[in-house]
Amino acid sequence: MRARRLAALLAHAAAHSPRYRRLLAGCDPATVRLEDLPVARKAELMRDFEGWVTDPALSLPALRRYVADPANIATDFLGHYTVWESSGSTGEPAIFVQDAQAMAVYDALEALRRPMLRPLDRLFDPWGLSERIASVGATDGHFASTVSVERLRRLQPWLAQRLVGISFLQPLPALCAELDAFGPTVVATYPSAAVLLAEERQAGRLKAAPREICTGGETLSAAGRAFVLQAFGCPVANSFGASEFLSLAFECPRGRLHLNSDWAILEAVDAHGRVLPPGGWLYIRTLQALGLATVKHVAPTPHLVAPKATVDLATVQAVIRCHYDVLASYTRSLKKACAAALGRLRDMSPQAARALKAAKPLLGKDQALLDPSRYRQVMQALKASQALATMYSMRGELTTVWSRSTASGEQLARHLQDWCQRAEASAIAPLAEFSRRLRSYA
Repeated sequence: MRARRLAALLAHAAAHSPRYRRLLAGCDPATVRLEDLPVARKAELMRDFEGWVTDPALSLPALRRYVADPANIATDFLGHYTVWESSGSTGEPAIFVQDAQAMAVYDALEALRRPMLRPLDRLFDPWGLSERIASVGATDGHFASTVSVERLRRLQPWLAQRLVGISFLQPLPALCAELDAFGPTVVATYPSAAVLLAEERQAGRLKAAPREICTGGETLSAAGRAFVLQAFGCPVANSFGASEFLSLAFECPRGRLHLNSDWAILEAVDAHGRVLPPGGWLYIRTLQALGLATVKHVAPTPHLVAPKATVDLATVQAVIRCHYDVLASYTRSLKKACAAALGRLRDMSPQAARALKAAKPLLGKDQALLDPSRYRQVMQALKASQALATMYSMRGELTTVWSRSTASGEQLARHLQDWCQRAEASAIAPLAEFSRRLRSYA
């Protein structure tokens, strides 16, 4: 089935796309191998947009004008196309145009293969008429998740009051207030955002009590799942999609993601586009441990300039590219703040000082990687220092800069600028010092 679909796709591309007519000249679509074709990178396809697409009526300037206006989100382009764009946080945004057949495939996969987390509820309410669904994401851009939500609201007007998009780029207190006011039964968001909301729920700052959490777009770790499950006390399911194909994989009852391999083909390739055998990186690391191989490319070294007055797209891209260095620097700042707090607490409250000292090694770790008992240990220790509690919370906000894959570069720049302003107004010296360094990434 998949082979027939691939052959039909290649035959259509050869017949209607100038680019693929040239690349597939002399080839039989039924027998050509994907590895025989050059890798198609988004920036290259956007440069050759008119040669790439199969409908000559599609104009890149017209599409760019279309996606520049948020009022066009989920409206039909040229009367029958659905359009979304990738974020462009690491380069030029790409625009993806979907026809009715593609949207029908996505709708069918969502309806038939998404896991049913509450079968009894579905038995008594098969159409989900009692559900209130909140999609927490980047709501002011033409991103796939946002377009999908707004498209459903347009197609099914009765859903408009019970299916909403809520921006996760707003400050956490405002986000929590909006969720509380809506009272969702289902929250759909990214794993990193789900962990942040779980923290707000445990701290009592979020009152909403959804009966189901759906995550996607990022890795959901076992510890992150356990934390979200404990905080909300409801089922959690993960899925994965991309701008290129909306419904790539869904989760089974065992918590494993399963590729919709009858519709999508995924391959691991190297920097030259060559298919890698399974376990390639594991083999390299094993050989390195034995002294038989050398890893020549590792995390990039940051380039720092004088602190910029305003965070721009170059800063965002540098922070994303060097986020390991950013996290290491932030951990050092946390340790400075922790040392200062310990110095103040030793005489005033020895017991609190001991609790803080015991939790110190955990402060720089990702919340999603802490098991519930260690997370409680950290939360208890942070009660002893408001400065540390602020820094710990803002660390979670900072990591969303490179984990929110659907936010545009401009949105991320505004988010990071707001973060820096709050950091430097906090009167916490290590945090303000870190913020100034963050504005130096280039």
